[in-house]
Order: sequence, then C-alpha cells, then structure tokens
Amino acid sequence: MGKQGGADSNTRVLRWAAASALIGVFLIYNSVDAASTQTPPKKSAVTTGPTLTPPRPEPTASQEVRLGPALPRSPARHLDIPAIGVSAPFTELTLDRSGVLIPPPADNNNLVGWFNGGPSPGERGNAIVAGHVDTKTGPAVFYLLSTLKKGGRVTITRADGIVVTFVVDSVETFSKADFPDDRVYGPTPDAQLRLITCGGSYDRNARDYTANVVVFAHLDSFRWA
Repeated sequence: MGKQGGADSNTRVLRWAAASALIGVFLIYNSVDAASTQTPPKKSAVTTGPTLTPPRPEPTASQEVRLGPALPRSPARHLDIPAIGVSAPFTELTLDRSGVLIPPPADNNNLVGWFNGGPSPGERGNAIVAGHVDTKTGPAVFYLLSTLKKGGRVTITRADGIVVTFVVDSVETFSKADFPDDRVYGPTPDAQLRLITCGGSYDRNARDYTANVVVFAHLDSFRWA
C-alpha cells in the first residue's frame, strides 16, 4: 500500500484490530451462521499503491525505516503453496449492508478469500488472506497451513498478470483469547502477507476453534505471468 498520512494509518490500525475477531469466526466449522453475529469495522477508502520505486518515509530519531519492494494495487486471483499442495482461486471478502464481513462459501473446500478493504498482495502493507481449515464435508484449503516452514514460498497471481512470491518468516498459533491484533493487522513499511485459518482444538459447545494459525510472510520477488 502507498504511503499513508497519520490519520489514515490510525484508521487502518483500528480497522484491522476490530477485524481480527471476524477472521477467527468465519473459519469455524459452522462458519456462515457464526459470522452473522459479528460486527466488523467500517470500510474506509483504499488508495492505489506506489510505483516500484516508492519514496522513502522520514526516518525516526533512532532508526531509519527501510522500504522493501512494493507494487501498485491489483486484486488477487490465484494462490499456490506447493509445499502443502495448495492451488486455489480467490474470492474477494467484503462487507454486507449492515457492516458484517461476508465469509467465503462454506460449501467450497478449495477457495481462499482476500479482504479487499485492505492492501492487495504485493501492495505496501499487510494483505490478509483467509481460508477454511475444514468444512462439514472434510478438510479444506488451509488444512495443512500449520505445517508450513520458515523459508517456504507462497505465490499469488494478480489480476494485472503479475505473480508475486512471498517468503515465510514464521508460522505461529495464537489463542483467540489472546490474539495479537497489532502484530497481525498493523501497518508495515513493506509489502507483507498474512495467511490465516483456525487452529487448536474444536470446541463443539462454542462451535468454534480455540486458536488461529497465522503465517507471516514478506514479498520476495515478482514477475509477469
């Protein structure tokens, strides 16, 4: 995502923090019913990202901020993670009229969702991609997400024909009761990616998983398809 002013950055942090509750909710076993009870953040304007040589921000007093590569905005179209056998199309996640996040279809086990109210993959900032770990019919697209390793590669084909490759920095599991909103959804000076699904044990009384698996990755390279 492009360089933002202070007010816009603060709005984005608050929006992501509020959205974290939703990410865990719509990935549960009975996803559609559960998601309808949540109130997501309001959608704000999204600006087009910078060119491939963006300006550097003003450094802080103690440290200069280094900007990695970033691309202009373009929707995600296809996700490939060879290490865990993922090859799946995207659907765009949006908000309904009442401000509730509409989850990916629960009857499609091989579909991932990109939240289009935030940065697109390769754009400066955190691109948020979510998928089911399982559905009522069995394992789903992110069933093996927790087995990804540091250094693993994730590629996303964008609508503009550019294929972006992200390298995994870490794969972590967080209790939903202690989810690190700022770390997962907060702004970043470079193009990063978060892959999110459910983890931990399944609580049948709550109809929810107890944790979330989050893959942290950064943009490594890009090419034309």
